[in-house]
Amino acid sequence: MDIAASSAPEEGADSGATGGKPSRKIWKWTALASMASYIDAGSIVAAAAGLPLWESYLGLGAGTVGLLTAFSSNAISAAIGALIGGRLGDRYGRKRIYAWDLLVFAFGILWIVFAVNTPMLFVGYVIVGLAVGADLPTSLALIAEFSPGRSRGKLIGLTQVAWSLGPLVTALLAFALAPLGLLGVRIVFAHLFVVAVVTWYLRRSMVESAHWVRARERARDAGNPVALGRLRDLFTGNNLRALVFTGAIYVLWNTAAGTAGAFLPYILQRAGNADQATSVGIQVLNYALTMLAVAFGFMQLADGRRRRTVFAAGSLMQVAAFGCFVFLPIGTGVAVANVALFGIGAAFAGESFYKLWSQEMFPTMLRATAQGLTFAFARIFLGFWSLLVPLMIASSFGVAGMSAIMMGMLVLFSVIGLLGMPDSAGRSLGELEQGPSTPGTAEGVESNR
Repeated sequence: MDIAASSAPEEGADSGATGGKPSRKIWKWTALASMASYIDAGSIVAAAAGLPLWESYLGLGAGTVGLLTAFSSNAISAAIGALIGGRLGDRYGRKRIYAWDLLVFAFGILWIVFAVNTPMLFVGYVIVGLAVGADLPTSLALIAEFSPGRSRGKLIGLTQVAWSLGPLVTALLAFALAPLGLLGVRIVFAHLFVVAVVTWYLRRSMVESAHWVRARERARDAGNPVALGRLRDLFTGNNLRALVFTGAIYVLWNTAAGTAGAFLPYILQRAGNADQATSVGIQVLNYALTMLAVAFGFMQLADGRRRRTVFAAGSLMQVAAFGCFVFLPIGTGVAVANVALFGIGAAFAGESFYKLWSQEMFPTMLRATAQGLTFAFARIFLGFWSLLVPLMIASSFGVAGMSAIMMGMLVLFSVIGLLGMPDSAGRSLGELEQGPSTPGTAEGVESNR
């Protein structure tokens, strides 16, 4: 056993097994782990805010714009990072991944800050995406594993506050620095470099997940080390059903949210004749509303018995949000209605529930792997979709046709989420893992206490 793993304190070991309120140390660790969401969303919005300026500066065509976005932290490179990071996090521990990937992220940001040609910009986007993708599944698994059972939703919700705060700060910076043009965009990316380095330094005090340490020890004590997170166990029984469910809801929701996050300024400037400052300012409203709704809504309700009502209300608002672009002409007022409905709706029925259910529906030794897989699938899908978005906007299909497709996706997301929602509110991870299991698998070893 490595030193980092064996040093996990009793508080971390016991917090996920019982109810109760999280301690100040748990809140601190959650905040540090949540910074993965801050830099993920922040890098997406920084790229979106700068996209029209990079297009002009480097003379990019519509196809190149789509390709650049497809391989950014919004899509394919993050997907590859999540596949690698999630699997390594289950095999070798959460700490070994989240302790170092932020340095890789900072290195990638520097390529973007100093980019003077398309290859430099492309390399930076890919490195940033790989690092962000590797961090997210391991950080979220860590939060769930030291969370008290009746506070898990609240702590996971804090990651979504960070996910909104990152783009909010980034968009505000982009708004304030809009008169500087491309220099302003470079400064926006530079702030993410500073955040990543500071967070990496503060994370050095964090320890390994005690939940993961115990699961690894049980597998070894059972004399079946092959059951230590065997990948094929994801594709059998309850694990397969959970994988299909979480993967389906996330790919549907993330396509709509990712398009809005990456292309909203681009849509407003190309189809709504808005200037740079106005388009970024509208996006600021979106993230501000989401952050407030998560903090004062989702975090207060996620651990109770009203999950279904919360999810249904949020889903309805998001469908209506894209209905604005389908049935109304693009303009500032319609854009404000879209971001208000989607921003609040996403707080109650969006990535927060995907993150929460991804922790509750899988055994410890497959938790990060499963989320890495579904996250990767959703981001790769979004990457290919992103290749089409600029072309659709420029064609007769237009924003209305594209929005109609996303509206349909959100309807399907709502139906699947309501039908497949697990009864897991307020229950500890240990209790959730003690369901029916197959002997000789990672799930079976963990259930055999």
